[in-house]
Amino acid sequence: MYKTLKSSLNNLKENKLFELLVITVIIISALEIGAKTFELSSSAISVTKILDVFITVFFLFEILVRFIADDDKKNFFKKGWNVFDSLVVAISLIPVDDSEMALLARLVRVFRVLRMVSVVPELRVLINSLIKALPQLGYVVLLMFIIFYIYAAIGSFIFNEINPKLWGDIAISMLTLFRIMTFEDWTDIQYETMEVYPMSWIFYLTFIFFTAFAFLNMVIGIVVNVMEEEHRSAREEKEPTLTELQNELAEIKALLVAQQKNK
Repeated sequence: MYKTLKSSLNNLKENKLFELLVITVIIISALEIGAKTFELSSSAISVTKILDVFITVFFLFEILVRFIADDDKKNFFKKGWNVFDSLVVAISLIPVDDSEMALLARLVRVFRVLRMVSVVPELRVLINSLIKALPQLGYVVLLMFIIFYIYAAIGSFIFNEINPKLWGDIAISMLTLFRIMTFEDWTDIQYETMEVYPMSWIFYLTFIFFTAFAFLNMVIGIVVNVMEEEHRSAREEKEPTLTELQNELAEIKALLVAQQKNK
């Protein structure tokens, strides 16, 4: 009985139509959350409440299907995405109305949109690549912070009297430099200081070169490299499966040949 149920649920989990249905429900959940940010009529509010119950029950059913159909139940909750999905579903069961946990429940319902990542394998590869790239990105961020700090100190010392609102201290100067790095009207800041220091353009151009060009390309390179490794590992995981199938087919072929010889 259990094996039959498990087999049926596994077929359901692997069914493309079921995966499409899960994605559709996640999209509906996102639209329902967005609709709640507007002023709705009483009938529309009733519809959203019904939708919310349906979505919560469906997600609970979906996580149960995945759990029962999983062959390695002991390690089911050792996978990060399974833990995330289970927490979102569990907290979504908290009553939203007339409860001290109402705000938490509403916030968690917003994160149900992130379940799209756990459903779509390509999105999981992107997130896993980003997470694995964080240690390497940490050194780039540290080096960028050092550059920011040096340039902020220089800017605060030199340009403080020109515009204290932008260069008053090192903290404000770092915010100004972030504005320059993102090219938010940075030329206005440059021309203002160039009226007093004509050669100050060197300060801005070198800073932009280090941060917006050099460091940004380093970040992109690290992320792309990790993504390539993730795709390679994903292909390697599929290759053993194909090899096993080929071996099984070879064994079946050998058995058939042996049976024909016996006849």
